Amino acid sequence: MSADRRAAPAAAPATVAAPPAAPATVAAAGGAQRDPAYTVERLERAQDLPRQVWDELAPADDPMWGRDVFTAMQRAEIGPDAYAYLLVREDGRPFALLPLSAVHGLRLDRVVGPRERRLMAPVARAFPRLVRVPMLFCGNFLGQGHVMGRGRLPAAAARLLVREVMDFARGHRLGTVVFKDFAPDGLDALRPGLDEQGFFTVASLPDTQLALGQPDFESYLASLPAKPRRNARNKIRKFHRQEDLRMEVLDEFGHLVPEMMGLYRQVMDRADQTLDVLDEAFVRALSDSKAGGAGGEDGDGQGQGQGQGDGDGEGARTEQRLVACFEGERLVGYLHCLFRGRGAVGARIGMDYGLAHRARLYHNLHYAAIELAIARGCRHIRFAQTAYEPKREFGCELVEQSYALNHTGRLPRTILRLLLPPALEAARAQALAPRS
Repeated sequence: MSADRRAAPAAAPATVAAPPAAPATVAAAGGAQRDPAYTVERLERAQDLPRQVWDELAPADDPMWGRDVFTAMQRAEIGPDAYAYLLVREDGRPFALLPLSAVHGLRLDRVVGPRERRLMAPVARAFPRLVRVPMLFCGNFLGQGHVMGRGRLPAAAARLLVREVMDFARGHRLGTVVFKDFAPDGLDALRPGLDEQGFFTVASLPDTQLALGQPDFESYLASLPAKPRRNARNKIRKFHRQEDLRMEVLDEFGHLVPEMMGLYRQVMDRADQTLDVLDEAFVRALSDSKAGGAGGEDGDGQGQGQGQGDGDGEGARTEQRLVACFEGERLVGYLHCLFRGRGAVGARIGMDYGLAHRARLYHNLHYAAIELAIARGCRHIRFAQTAYEPKREFGCELVEQSYALNHTGRLPRTILRLLLPPALEAARAQALAPRS
């Protein structure tokens, strides 16, 4: 066990040689060509992979894949109760990494839509254990799914990796296995292993992404269609008419974490689905990581200072800013923004609903984050998988992604195939339906 959230015990590496048709080859002794050998080993913590190697493998422009995010998850209680990392080596060299998050008591009534939740409510009250299931999430519990890597995963490595995932699930009594929120090309690379193990896919909630490149915020507003542009200017005017409200961008905000959590809980109390609920330990660990890691948690002798935001993705670090709205000295809203390379994420939001409507707080926090991302030269900014209608108004595109699902038992797998897709599709349709 580590000092973080419970880590899975390390296992002996599994090994496989790629089949003759595998395209990747390396030179063997005497100039002959041979196929690379792939191994998979299990790491207990994100810190067990040196930061330089992590940064080489991680998506260069996705802030949710900074190592600081994963170390903060390990220290918090946001849903998973164990973490592990499957490291794929190609001829001994780190080639790819897949994070695993184990939830031994996932509340099903918290991840389905409102209609399904109402139907499950009597069962949840009378037999709470029946709506709790052990589940293994592959990828990023808080963001879009990826297999971190130096390139596309070869078929031999994909088969070995997915086999190791299923072995891990069986060994830890995690019946349901989910590759969470993977884009189509990410699942395609895993397809040889997914098909071999009997996975099936279901569309998940799409991400929302706004393409940037405008020279300034005014140019962004001018690029919007006429109606969203009028609405945006109207909402900005209404915010500025509010007495004693001001928007600030903070790079140090640890002292505000308790207030942030109160505002975040107001948002989560109104959420349709709550797979992950961040806690104060996570937000504080992430905010502390800017100062070089709390208590030397990094574990590899390297600090966790800010990246330079130069956009080349080489050794990029996750930077953070808090878009904060104050009424006098009281925090009344925030959007926690992360940056990596040329990508930005509006990760989590909190608001005081007592004034959110009259100040158009939701929209103005997002406008401030968009202005910040433009000023930093970001190519895009992503937002959460909620409130799709206003995000379409911001100009966001929907980024399609899917779950790949399986179960370690044959009969439960059959039942899962029958029952889960309709429930997830219904929840997705309801989330995407127009609200006005």
